[in-house]
Amino acid sequence: MSIGTVPMKFRVKIDSEQCMACARCVENCSYGVFRMENGVVRVNPRHCVACHRCLAMCPRDAISIEERPVDYRSHPLWTTQVKEAIFNQARTGKIIVAGMGNALPYPVIFDRLVLDACQVTNPSIDPLREPMELRTYLGKKPSHLDLVTRPNGDVELVSTLVPNLKLDTPIMIGHMSYGAISLNAQTSLAKAVNEIGTFMGTGEGGLHESLYPYQSHMIVQVASGRFGVDINYLERGAAIEIKIGQGAKPGIGGHLPGEKVNEDVSVTRMIPEGSDAISPAPHHDIYSIEDLKQLVRSLKEATEWKKPVFVKIAAVHNSAAIAAGIARSSADAIVIDGFRGGTGAAPRVFRDHVGIPVEAAIASVDAKLRQQGIRNEVSVIASGGIRESADVAKIIALGADAVYIGTAALIALGCRVCGTCNRGVCAWGIATQRPDLVSRLDPETGSKQVANLIHGWTDELAELMGAAGINSIESLRGNRDRLRSYMLDEALMTVLDVKSVGA
Repeated sequence: MSIGTVPMKFRVKIDSEQCMACARCVENCSYGVFRMENGVVRVNPRHCVACHRCLAMCPRDAISIEERPVDYRSHPLWTTQVKEAIFNQARTGKIIVAGMGNALPYPVIFDRLVLDACQVTNPSIDPLREPMELRTYLGKKPSHLDLVTRPNGDVELVSTLVPNLKLDTPIMIGHMSYGAISLNAQTSLAKAVNEIGTFMGTGEGGLHESLYPYQSHMIVQVASGRFGVDINYLERGAAIEIKIGQGAKPGIGGHLPGEKVNEDVSVTRMIPEGSDAISPAPHHDIYSIEDLKQLVRSLKEATEWKKPVFVKIAAVHNSAAIAAGIARSSADAIVIDGFRGGTGAAPRVFRDHVGIPVEAAIASVDAKLRQQGIRNEVSVIASGGIRESADVAKIIALGADAVYIGTAALIALGCRVCGTCNRGVCAWGIATQRPDLVSRLDPETGSKQVANLIHGWTDELAELMGAAGINSIESLRGNRDRLRSYMLDEALMTVLDVKSVGA
């Protein structure tokens, strides 16, 4: 006997009194939930992923969606998600692929940390009336400066400074490749960072020529598949990032389904049209810190030592030791991507069960680099689960120099986090290459929304710093005295090096 029908994830209802059979739901649903029959809208709720495109486009608010109207028998061990995964693999015998970030209800460390504020003896700062320095420089910093006084009394810097990225805000947009997301989505992000004065990553999919006007705000990525990598690509980036791992799938490579590799994507990535872009788990020329150093220096030499080189790793238990090695590899910055980092496609078992939170990884990396006296040798960038300005302030206080955001930026474009990016039929025109769907996302409108988000977060960050009596990002970085833990166990408080509330 077959497994048979399983309970629906969503029930979709149409209010017949409100519906005027305009068919906008039929036109807008890319998952095939709605169809017209004899002038009446019919529904197949089993196709629904709760992307909410129909709700947003219905002129009469006639549609409602209910989650899990009839569920499985509850069980503490054999949960709905576990049973559905078993059913799917029993049918297919394949690895289950999913999109977005970790979907399990692990506690969020950010939500157990609170920011301190100043009161009487150490007054707060009013960011509306007093200057706040949010400018951030990413790259190596000298341990000391050598100065020479000239006979005329002028003081001249003689120390050699290596290239740094200058950010007007410590908030950047992380690497989401062309292929994983649409060109309109990438263009929206590129326009936003250009306006705000920050940077975004290209992902491992190369750089489309229409984005060349924004190249001074792009960080190009060299991943294990080396898709789209040539000297033209390297020279166009303001910085180069070597991707060793990512938070959504530590220990494995990237995967772009062939359905998303259209003619334009294939040209940009330099791969055949329609082929799966599967990057290997390791870089086949990196099996040690010495190998990594050789690639870092090769990339610098290829670009005449004019660009900083970052190295991105997934947050894992030995991130601190890895980071110490990276800091000695000539790299200028380390990106730590936590287990809540999003992705276009990953094995569900990796997305939900591998890796550690970025909060713990950043704290341990910062502590290790300080203990070894090399914290100034490298900048630290946090990514994976940054949801709001408070998270930015907290992770910087734990030791990061700056953050990457990804999912938050996509939500600003309209993403509903339905978690089906891998299917390539995103109804909002973001995680798709279908021309009719891509056209739904207007880059001008999208860029304004993303720029507004970063601007709002930056203003809130200044307010939080002012309340803590801090007037520069440099003073917030690694300043754990500005944090207190609430309902965290002693072991985790030790890793974070944060005191309890009331202490």
